[in-house]
Amino acid sequence: MFYLGHDMSTRTYEPTPARDVAFLGLGVMGHPMAGHLARAGHRTTVYNRTAAKAAQWAAEYGGGHAATPREAARGVDIVFACVGNDDDLRSVTLGDDGAFAGMKRGAIFVDHTTASAEVARELGAEAARRGLQFVDAPVSGGNLGAINGALTVMCGGDAAAFETMKPVAMAFSKAVTLLGPHGAGQLAKMVNQIAIAGLVQGLSEAIAFGEKAGLDMKAVLGVIGKGAAQSWQMDNRGPTMVEGRFDFGFAIDWMRKDLGLVLDEARRNGARLPVTALVDQFYADLQAQGANRLDTSSLIKRLR
Repeated sequence: MFYLGHDMSTRTYEPTPARDVAFLGLGVMGHPMAGHLARAGHRTTVYNRTAAKAAQWAAEYGGGHAATPREAARGVDIVFACVGNDDDLRSVTLGDDGAFAGMKRGAIFVDHTTASAEVARELGAEAARRGLQFVDAPVSGGNLGAINGALTVMCGGDAAAFETMKPVAMAFSKAVTLLGPHGAGQLAKMVNQIAIAGLVQGLSEAIAFGEKAGLDMKAVLGVIGKGAAQSWQMDNRGPTMVEGRFDFGFAIDWMRKDLGLVLDEARRNGARLPVTALVDQFYADLQAQGANRLDTSSLIKRLR
């Protein structure tokens, strides 16, 4: 994923009571997501491992920034987070400086990181032991979805905690849905990534075939995109794949992290994912060629 810069001024927000919130992690997703919370009227304090980023965000949006997750979480109603992986998530929640140590009883921790279902269950149980609430809430929509406030949020946790966080999270979302207990949000995100992996490979093969056949592939995509083959990937990545542009979007490194979580979970639950495993290795080929930060649609490079 790459940070594209943003103009969020066109986003309007449903009226909802202003809350005291914190946001931990100001990467390409967290920075605009926290910005939407502040713009929607919520009193927002941010934390980032690189303190300068937190100070920059506070200067831009008028919120507060804190030196530790614990300090950011002190006294707020909801703590949102979007960090890198399971270990990053544990580091901002647990320990003396972790958010859990600063949260008031009954406060809700909402995790937007794409992480394992296992860590969601672990932190859900730990939160309950401390009198806190936890919702795993991975998102789909990428950097552009975050900028536009149009993410899809897949949630796992208790219904009461979900109903409290949903209207606040709608500041950066177009859909926020509870799918089951702790871990269900992460499992749903895995379903999402499985569907995308196979689809991008199929689209890559289709475009590469059309090019070899001498077709005007932009014209072809314009036609077949109105029929049964239509997909978000075809509409939004097909034209740039034809052009050979991949310097934006959702990076291969991040997709491989996500597919690693998927394949680990499949080994646990017995699901068979032959195509997903193959596409994961195709992405490994591209990483070996130095394409780590290119968009996932760069799969087509293997076929040209």
